[in-house]
Amino acid sequence: MSNTLKAALLAMALAIAGTGRAETTDISFYFPIAVGGPVAKSISALAADFEKSHPDIRVKPIYTGTYKDSIVKALTAHKSGTPPDTAVLFAVDMYTLIDANAIVPFDDLVANADDVAWLRGFYPALMTNSRAAGQTWGIPFQRSTILLYWNKELFKQAGLDPERPPGNWAEMADYARKLTRRDAVGNTTQWGVQIPSSGFPYWLFQGLATGNGAELMNAAGTKTYFDKPAVVEALQYWVNLSREQKVHPPGIVEWGTTPNDFLSGRTAMIWTTSGNLGNLKAKAGFDFGVGMLPGNKRFGSPTGGGNFYVFRKSSPAQQKAAFRFIQWMVAPERTARWGIDSGYIAVSPAAWETGAMKSYVADFPQAAVARDQLPQAVAELSTHENQRVTRALNAGLAAALTGAKTAQQALKDAQAEAERILLPYQR
Repeated sequence: MSNTLKAALLAMALAIAGTGRAETTDISFYFPIAVGGPVAKSISALAADFEKSHPDIRVKPIYTGTYKDSIVKALTAHKSGTPPDTAVLFAVDMYTLIDANAIVPFDDLVANADDVAWLRGFYPALMTNSRAAGQTWGIPFQRSTILLYWNKELFKQAGLDPERPPGNWAEMADYARKLTRRDAVGNTTQWGVQIPSSGFPYWLFQGLATGNGAELMNAAGTKTYFDKPAVVEALQYWVNLSREQKVHPPGIVEWGTTPNDFLSGRTAMIWTTSGNLGNLKAKAGFDFGVGMLPGNKRFGSPTGGGNFYVFRKSSPAQQKAAFRFIQWMVAPERTARWGIDSGYIAVSPAAWETGAMKSYVADFPQAAVARDQLPQAVAELSTHENQRVTRALNAGLAAALTGAKTAQQALKDAQAEAERILLPYQR
């Protein structure tokens, strides 16, 4: 072979290699957990598996801390011109992201009839916090509802049927009275029920408001109804559990310690996210039940958790790559596995038809309760200026639960503040 031919072949090989490198698209992916831990390992493993089947795309997971930290980091990056290409952020951050012109609707990314069908393949209840103004802005990934968990052993000790949870508010208060225990000097050693009021108090409260047939906001995210009589009645019920009936811890109940209080037997019933199911299953040394939230006028829970979003300032190639990555991540077999490992709801009916999910539910029927609650579920509180609006409601809830204000006054003040915040969005 002549030197000229060798040189030509080498040049061709370098050109092909260079072309291959140029066609590889790098995307960054914000995910709301701290660095390290089993969830980070799972996400990193999923990203690596995706790259194996999509060698033209490289995914860089970036772990951004809490949901609250993550939205701040994502918006800061967007304003600086270096946003993530995709991120999992709270579903209720949708209006905040739209108002910042930070994200693109998935309707702009679908390319064919299969993509359109895919977009319609998620549970409708999970899409209520994913769509606005006739467009789809978020794709559900780690989504949840609030569930009632109860300790079957403590039910037996109290003379209650361990297979029958309370079905309504009156029964929950009655059960809680029978499950509350005090020592000889009157100190409470076991609470009947515990609903956390830190972390996401508005969300847990929305479970009560929904059960009383009340809505907290309109679908457009421009109005709130915090001071409506049914909403006030729901808060008064929560207050009465602790202040009058003394079957619920007084004051502010911590979100993070509630599962531990349940695991230690400190409380017999708790309200918490279905996303805690995996943790409780792994750690509980006793048989426990999982049920839908007891209601007063109806059953139901707000949905919760995070969606995938695609960012506007990414290049068209990066948006397209992010779209392919999201489609892969929420495919039935992967969302089924994610639900099994975490306790979050597998987000499509097709995921529940996979062999892995069918086998899991057959062995652990409690896993299906959050899904079965979806037909009664409502959209989580989400408005424009959402963080400010929920902060106003959270402040009102805290004032009522600590006795600083009556339930009616607390919600009247929260409504007035929400109206002030949302005034620019009235049309």
